Amino acid sequence: MSESLVVCDVAEDLVEKLRKFRFRKETNNAAIIMKIDKDKRLVVLDEELEYSGNFSFFNLRKTFIVYSYKYQHDDGRVSYPLCFIFSSPVGCKPEQQMMYAGSKNKLVQTAELTKVFEIRNTEDLTEEWLREKLGFFH
Repeated sequence: MSESLVVCDVAEDLVEKLRKFRFRKETNNAAIIMKIDKDKRLVVLDEELEYSGNFSFFNLRKTFIVYSYKYQHDDGRVSYPLCFIFSSPVGCKPEQQMMYAGSKNKLVQTAELTKVFEIRNTEDLTEEWLREKLGFFH
């Protein structure tokens, strides 16, 4: 029989932080980066990033990201979609990869995220990639 899939809960303080993040008033791009605490089997805050002006997607090349993005539509409108970007962790043990994969849906449900994107290679995470993905929603 194969190993059962471990689904981690989301830390309460992170749930509250994500709720506040959803309704933030700032108009700059910002991100909440999360990780799994293997011992506690919890999805926890790793770091928060805020950007003014131009920024690099390099800092977003992590496994669990909730990203508030200033999206300029072709017709001139501006929206601030909340995007969840998931990539499978590279270079870690299979059981850790399964822990991240198994916890992804729980995190999406708990944080009530609707714009969910998966990327295989974090090197491909660029603004063009994100704009292309968001184009399907608008």
